[in-house]
Amino acid sequence: MFTKMKSIDIAFKYIRSFTIVVVVGSLLLSLFSIYKTHQLAAVTQNKIYVLVNGKALEALSAERKDNIPVEARDHVKTFHELFFTHDPDDKVIQSNMTKAFYLADASAKRQYEDLKENGYFTSLISGNISQRIVVDSVAINMEKYPYSFRCYATQRIIRTTSEVTRNLITEGYLRNVSRSDNNPHGFLIEKWNTIENRDLKTESR
Repeated sequence: MFTKMKSIDIAFKYIRSFTIVVVVGSLLLSLFSIYKTHQLAAVTQNKIYVLVNGKALEALSAERKDNIPVEARDHVKTFHELFFTHDPDDKVIQSNMTKAFYLADASAKRQYEDLKENGYFTSLISGNISQRIVVDSVAINMEKYPYSFRCYATQRIIRTTSEVTRNLITEGYLRNVSRSDNNPHGFLIEKWNTIENRDLKTESR
């Protein structure tokens, strides 16, 4: 009789211990799942997906200071491409220049006015001349603000009968401004000037 009662008591202790282990295990598993879910949510919040040509591409968010050299070089490159890319069409010239003026101060406007007064753009249109530029490199000094830069580029002037290749070097400074649709990098080029612009070669077409 006592042996039977003892067996029942031992069995009950085993069941209780097993139940406690199952409950504790379930609790730990639930806590681990909640932790991993929050961890995954935190990682996901730092990701941005950009739709390009119908495909979702992941872009990681970062502090502005981490991207300043890259954005600064692209700002300078974009400005030069807009300022020096022309076709024999007054609307194209005006459109490019308007976009370029958002990226620089009055120093760019002054260079444009000088070219305009000298009849440069009129000669492009009347002579059916196109102008292209390839920015080879942009050197930026990030040690001192405003950031000084020097841009090295190759300019192509395409005429009906010939094509002229020119060397172009400009310099200036970059100042931080608010970002906008017209100025997505948030920089403004100041004291911009051309320090070299000479012919390299002329080829017949």
